[in-house]
Formats: sequence, structure tokens, C-alpha cells
Amino acid sequence: MSYELLLFLHVSAVALSFSLFVVRARWSILSAPQLQRRCWRILPHVIDSFLLAMGLSLMVVLRAWPQDTPWLAAKLLALLLYIGLGSVAIKYGKTPRQKALFALLAATVFVYMLAVAHCRQALFFLPA
Repeated sequence: MSYELLLFLHVSAVALSFSLFVVRARWSILSAPQLQRRCWRILPHVIDSFLLAMGLSLMVVLRAWPQDTPWLAAKLLALLLYIGLGSVAIKYGKTPRQKALFALLAATVFVYMLAVAHCRQALFFLPA
């Protein structure tokens, strides 16, 4: 598979995954019953598994390994933080306010991951 196709699939999965996160976080904050439907509990795992597979494929094609590529290591660490914050926003938050705060924090980390991927610099916001 070509680099261009892998990148397209990865970016498409990123957009789909984040869009679904936003919808699910909103439902969680509002205690909407849609969040409990089986399809909305399974679909994010399917999309995120595909996203991870495309990301790993890009790593192989680019020969970019986290131990050798600081921006990739930063992005992967941010991904773990995003998952944790998102879990509180959607599943473990106790109040709507807490869920909203964690959703906002998760979205902020997501934007950081996008910027790191685009700039290929872990500390892109610091002057050179």
C-alpha cells in the first residue's frame, strides 16, 4: 500500500474517530440514551482499531520508531492521555460539569496531537 493511501486512510480515521468522540461526549454530558446503544459502544473500537493499524503501518513505511523520533513518542504519549481524559468524559465522569471539563481537556490534547503530527516537532509552540 502506498504512503499516500495510508496517510489518507489514517487522516480519515482520525477525523471519524474525533467526530464520534465529540458526539459521544455530548451524549454523555446530556445523559442521552443513545450512548447506551450497542452500536455506539462497538463502533468507536472498530474505528480506533483501524486508526491504530494505519498509524502502525505509517510507522513501518516511514521507518519512524518512537525511541528514535521524539515527535512520534510525544504523539503516542499524548494519545494515552487523550484516551484517559476521554474515558472520564464519556464513561467515568460523575457530573455533567466534570464530563464537559474532561471532554474539553481531551479535545485540547487532540489538537496538540494534530499539531505535533503536522509540524513533526514535539515542542512546536516554543521559539526555535
